[in-house]
Amino acid sequence: MVNWVQVTKQQLVHRLGKMAGLRCRAVTVDDAGTVMSIWAPKDKLPPTATESSVKMKKEERRYSSNSSRLSVVLFHGFAGDGIFTWVLQVVALAKHYDVYVPDLLFFGGSTSYPASTDRSPAFQAECVAAALRRLGVKRCAVVGFSYGGFVAFRMAEAHPGLVASVVATGSLVDMPRSTGDAILRRLGAVSLAELLLPHDVAGLRSLFAAGTHRKWWFPDTILKDYLELMIFNRKQRTELLEGMVTSDEDASAPSFRQDILLLWGENDSIFPMELASKLKEQLGAKATLRSISMAGHLVMLERPRVFNRRLREFLLQQQHPTPRRASG
Repeated sequence: MVNWVQVTKQQLVHRLGKMAGLRCRAVTVDDAGTVMSIWAPKDKLPPTATESSVKMKKEERRYSSNSSRLSVVLFHGFAGDGIFTWVLQVVALAKHYDVYVPDLLFFGGSTSYPASTDRSPAFQAECVAAALRRLGVKRCAVVGFSYGGFVAFRMAEAHPGLVASVVATGSLVDMPRSTGDAILRRLGAVSLAELLLPHDVAGLRSLFAAGTHRKWWFPDTILKDYLELMIFNRKQRTELLEGMVTSDEDASAPSFRQDILLLWGENDSIFPMELASKLKEQLGAKATLRSISMAGHLVMLERPRVFNRRLREFLLQQQHPTPRRASG
């Protein structure tokens, strides 16, 4: 049987990524065999055995004038992998930025060695940081959606020299248990795993309904194909969800050196605007909150043109900051 989501991913999504100048590469990040699958600018990747030196030299000359471009790293959420989530942003950004799209561990082609039991966002962040450094990235802006936002914040906290700025959409710094319980009550789910790792078409429909403002409809066949292709490594992903939740007592007041943009769907029913406003207050003057109307949790897919425009505005501002006026 043909999996039509797989066909779409390979024939459309991957093709768009390649047309934008990216290629997928597996990067080993430690001696134990942890591997990160990451889409990266093809001119920034070391040549494979099948690529000729002449071809690589042509690519080096072609991109040499862009060696100082800002690197932008896109972190995906729980219901998909990197390129499937961010392809519309890759197409919009790749002309002016070096775009990197990792699959987080236990998503896409990324795997962790069996002996590792660390399922925290901080461990994910360390693995991505190691992969980026292996690819020669010295400074970057990070963009995190949902679960990917938790990872992006942890990487910014642990590696301020690597992370220049943060964009978070539909995400928090920590997930206190009381916040998670409130989300489950609001959406009528028993657990985060039940919500984010559906076993059947009905569960996937409920997840998409919670994630979007405009109600999308797909035939059962497509949803079955999506479940088969995207929802795997259930045990490890359940552990990732457990590793994301903290006790209310352990939730810390966030403090970051970087400028932060909170870019939110105004109708997000998973992480509603009230949580975004509270996060803005906690982050203080370093953070800016901007909302996008007629969009839910999946704002970058529902309103991609508006999302991309505001994302580019923030990135441009980070490259060319406006001088502050002297007081008095």
